Amino acid sequence: MWSRHSSTTSLQVGDLVFAQFTIANKDMEPELVCIDSSGRANGMGVFGPGGLLFRVSLGLVRRLLAPHSDIRSDLDQLFPCELVVGVNGRVWVKSSSIQQTLILANLLQSCDTMTAPQRQELFKRVKQGALKTPHNLLVWTLS
Repeated sequence: MWSRHSSTTSLQVGDLVFAQFTIANKDMEPELVCIDSSGRANGMGVFGPGGLLFRVSLGLVRRLLAPHSDIRSDLDQLFPCELVVGVNGRVWVKSSSIQQTLILANLLQSCDTMTAPQRQELFKRVKQGALKTPHNLLVWTLS
């Protein structure tokens, strides 16, 4: 158990947890919570099985967390997925298949260095299935 409160969750080493710090001070032990200020989980807690965790730049994090993110709306048109973006640069994505999850992770990492028109063209090509090779591998190049 990792909490001294009555509503604890049993965590195992290696569990992926979406939480926020309530105490983060060099002189005190850090404290994490999996509820927001109104006492609701609001998506926080231990992640289920599957999905992929990776790092992106903080600039991309800000673009993904923007209220009307073009990147998120473009992703929504490709595959239904779960997407969690942390302000620490970590992103977790899960789609209905491993292949779709990997495609989404690669697309997100590529968005960091692309202009909006380049991203839109790449997403359009992925949606049309033009980037699949005979062995179902995803390959793309920037022009």
